[in-house]
Amino acid sequence: METRRITVLSAGLSLPSSSRLLADQLAASVRRQLAEAGYEAVVDVVELRDLAVDIANNFVTGYAGPRLADVIAGVESSDGIIAVTPVFSASYSGLFKSFIDVLDPKSLEGKAVLLGATGGSDRHQMVLDYAMRPLFTYLRTRMTATSVFAGPQDWGNNDDGSLSARVERAAAEFTQLLSGRQPSRKPEPLESLPFEQLLAGISGNR
Repeated sequence: METRRITVLSAGLSLPSSSRLLADQLAASVRRQLAEAGYEAVVDVVELRDLAVDIANNFVTGYAGPRLADVIAGVESSDGIIAVTPVFSASYSGLFKSFIDVLDPKSLEGKAVLLGATGGSDRHQMVLDYAMRPLFTYLRTRMTATSVFAGPQDWGNNDDGSLSARVERAAAEFTQLLSGRQPSRKPEPLESLPFEQLLAGISGNR
């Protein structure tokens, strides 16, 4: 069974946060739908709140500490990213953007991305199309057509237009992006064989 590695970025500040709740729902649906499609999902959830000081230090020193460096490496090696942020002043949070800024811009090229956002009013849902989508377009990622916004009225609502229905649709599109050959995957390094083994192979072909 092929494996797909997914990094979930949650930029919520409270504990618990609605951003983390949405991120968990998206990750659970993706994991299930990938399994149904014949893939094993390895999901790594990153709470950016826990890295706030490390991110700030990176800006000041130009150096990523061990914990932040591990997260950056995980993002760069992932096949797909689920990115969820709370909305502040009609845009993504400063913490979310700061983390994106410490990444190598080329490291996200070709990766599958599913976007999510949370806010206190439906008026904030436009942040997905007018702030987050342009950011990830600039980074040359492959995004799902459906992104998910969750407001206060969505939690516990089970009608046909409920949050769960939007989550399922977005996860299905994300699963489709993660199926087949992944353009973001680096080719396996060439194996260097010992000289004696190469010589034995040449002799055996005579």
